[in-house]
Amino acid sequence: MADRSHIVKSYEQELGQLRSMMAQMGGIVENQVALALSAIADRNEEAADAAARQDPEVDQLEREVESLAIRLLALRSPMAGDLREIVAALKITGDLERIGDYASSIARRSLRIRMPENQISLSGLRSMGRLVQENLRRSIDAITQQDSNRAMEVWHSDRAVDEYYTALFRELVTYMMEDARNIRACTELLFIAKNLERIGDHATNIAERVFYAVTGDNLPSLRPRGGPASAMTVPDASPEPDAR
Repeated sequence: MADRSHIVKSYEQELGQLRSMMAQMGGIVENQVALALSAIADRNEEAADAAARQDPEVDQLEREVESLAIRLLALRSPMAGDLREIVAALKITGDLERIGDYASSIARRSLRIRMPENQISLSGLRSMGRLVQENLRRSIDAITQQDSNRAMEVWHSDRAVDEYYTALFRELVTYMMEDARNIRACTELLFIAKNLERIGDHATNIAERVFYAVTGDNLPSLRPRGGPASAMTVPDASPEPDAR
C-alpha cells in the first residue's frame, strides 16, 4: 500500500510539474507579445530586442514539456481527464512556441518601420494588439486554471480579432493609395497586423484544446468569423527566420 501511495504521489507531482512548466511557458510568451506591442507603439528598440531574446527559453521549455508529457504517456498510462490534459499539453506547446515566433517577428519588423510623420495612425493596430493580448492572457489563464468558461470566452472573441484585422487591412491599403511614400511603412504594418491575427488564431487553438481537455467535448469546427479576413492577406505572414 505504501508503494502504491508513493506511485500516486509521484504521478501527481509530475502532473503538477507539467502544469507549472506550461504556465511558465505561457507567461514568457505573453511577455513577448507585450514587448512586441511596446516596440511598435512606443518605438521601443529595447523592448524589440528583449522579445527576440526570449525565443530560446520558449523553445527549451517546449522541448521539456514534450519530454515530460511523453514520459507520462509511456510510463503512467493516464486515463480520462488526465490523458486529455497531457495530450492537449503536447499540442498547446506548439501553439505557444508559434506565438513566440510571431511576437519576435513583430518586434524585428517594428525596428524597420520609418513612419512618415503624422500620416499614419496606429490607433487601429494598438486596439487590435490589446484585444489579441487579452485573448492570449485568457487562454493562458484557461490552461493554468483548467477553466472551460475562459476557453469559451477566447473562442467567441476570435470574431472580433478578424473584424479588427479586416478594418486595419483596408485602412493601411487606403494610406498606400493616398501617398506612395506610405507604401513601405504600411507594408511592414500589414505583416505585423497579419502576425497579430495569427497570434489570435493560436490563442483560439489553445482555448479549443483546453475546452476539450476539461470537458471531453469539442467546440464547433467552424469558428465565429467577423468578416472576409481570410481573403485579405499579405503574401507571406509567417514568422521571419531567426537571425541567430
